[in-house]
Amino acid sequence: MQVAIVLYPGFTALDVVGPYEVLGRLPDTEVVFVAEQPGLVRNDLKSLSINVVATLADVTDPGVVLIGGGPGQTEQMSDGTLHEWLRTVDRTTAWTASVCTGSLILAGAGVLRGRRATTHWAAIEQLVEFGVTPSKERVVIDGHYATAAGISAGIDMGLTLAGSIAGDDVAQTVQLIIEYAPEPPYNAGSLDSAPAAVVESATNKLSARFPAR
Repeated sequence: MQVAIVLYPGFTALDVVGPYEVLGRLPDTEVVFVAEQPGLVRNDLKSLSINVVATLADVTDPGVVLIGGGPGQTEQMSDGTLHEWLRTVDRTTAWTASVCTGSLILAGAGVLRGRRATTHWAAIEQLVEFGVTPSKERVVIDGHYATAAGISAGIDMGLTLAGSIAGDDVAQTVQLIIEYAPEPPYNAGSLDSAPAAVVESATNKLSARFPAR
């Protein structure tokens, strides 16, 4: 099975690297990073680049397609080559997946219309604009669509897909190999648990990207 992970300038690294670490360990699975143009694609922090060899045109029939989010997502919302490719491969994928605001790109391409989906908490209401029902769940499965909430939720989604693709035993084996057993030092990982001052700080930092609507 081929897993195609889409990159674009300004992607958030963990959005794609988290699922890559999970799905890349499945048996009989090839993971390929794809982009509109080959070459180095730099992340949102501008300190990490992934060398993409395959273009969208090179990858025509992936079993799984996954797209992450990041500040560069806003530049990927116009209909064009990427959206056309997403609509085309979505017709035959076993899974079409996203992490964080990658779901907004899928929604912009029209493939999530009438579906339930999730995204980063700061962008959740934007899904409504595309005819998508927003959900605050960490991972949402609707048909052959799998969407994950913000950034780190991509690992959870990767394991969910791993279980569906290869079985629970394989998925749990991968979980143990990557030692995914989070014990964060703070209970500030969601709007429900974070202190009010932390929510305010995070909201302020994200306000330029996600202005109040």
